Amino acid sequence: MKPSILVLILMTIFSGTMLTMISSHWLLIWIGLEINMLSIIPILTKKMSPRSTEAATKYFLTQATASMLLMFTIIMNAMNSGQWTTINSYNNLTSFTIIIALTMKLGMTPFHFWVPEVTQGVTLTAGMLLLTWQKLAPISIMIQIFPSMNPNILLLVSLLSILVGGWGGLNQTQLRKILAYSSIAHMGWMVTILMFYPSLTILNLLIYLMLTITVFTMLNINTNTTTLALSNLWNKTPTITMTILISLLSLGGLPPLTGFLPKWAIIQELTKNSNIIMATTMAIVALLNLYFYMRLIYSTSLTMFPSSNNMKMKWQLQSTKQTPLLSPLVILSTLTLPLSPAFLIMN
Repeated sequence: MKPSILVLILMTIFSGTMLTMISSHWLLIWIGLEINMLSIIPILTKKMSPRSTEAATKYFLTQATASMLLMFTIIMNAMNSGQWTTINSYNNLTSFTIIIALTMKLGMTPFHFWVPEVTQGVTLTAGMLLLTWQKLAPISIMIQIFPSMNPNILLLVSLLSILVGGWGGLNQTQLRKILAYSSIAHMGWMVTILMFYPSLTILNLLIYLMLTITVFTMLNINTNTTTLALSNLWNKTPTITMTILISLLSLGGLPPLTGFLPKWAIIQELTKNSNIIMATTMAIVALLNLYFYMRLIYSTSLTMFPSSNNMKMKWQLQSTKQTPLLSPLVILSTLTLPLSPAFLIMN
């Protein structure tokens, strides 16, 4: 793909997401989602192969179905209320259908099946965009209209997403699928707290974006896509190996790293609102995510894979890939827990 075409496509993705995030008119929101969906398909098929074509087709069909449901909801709501703004009341039917549409967009349970398959079929860079930037527009819509959505359905979808995100990643050896299931679980955490403390959803989203971009960037340096490839990483880039270890622990929410902050704040807020059973269940299921992160850490950092002598000196070779933002991303995604009082006060 030519650089000029790539820049044009990225600008279109950016403008579509921004149009959705800053609009309060349903038609503009829908147009922004469509621009965003259609412009990312060339990114997914940048590396032409049958697998990437299949992934892009699955993504298009799922997102088109979600857009159709969203347009159905918008038209029904306009007929009932006589207006196109997001700040109005919804009946039971429109509230239910908009939850279905947005959960399909986010890849939450029970509409999560496309997320691991699409992420596995594309490159690491496209997978990073899919699991980070593509979440911004649907989450922004949810933050705008959450008072009108059914809280019981949202809590059920969130809890199922956390469970599926934990169980689904246990038997995976493909790193992109593991990060896809991690994304499903994190979306469940964000939507759970949305009804009680929307600012915590934004904080959790920002920390999730930092952690996911950091992990994908480090995997992209050596193009690691499987657990077996991670076991050889110590011979090539020992510094990256240790950094992946810390970043994965932070992604799992282990104190005293940054990833512990949103889980701690969400469980505390749920307890304040007398949802002790929900908070306890989420904390227990979070151990499943931590388990498959620990599997990756074990294969990466705690084992020395048998290799020939000429492989043991590969760490002296310089990588040609430029990662100027990796150092600040690693610092922000692992060492900002002491700033948690400032974050919570601002929220």
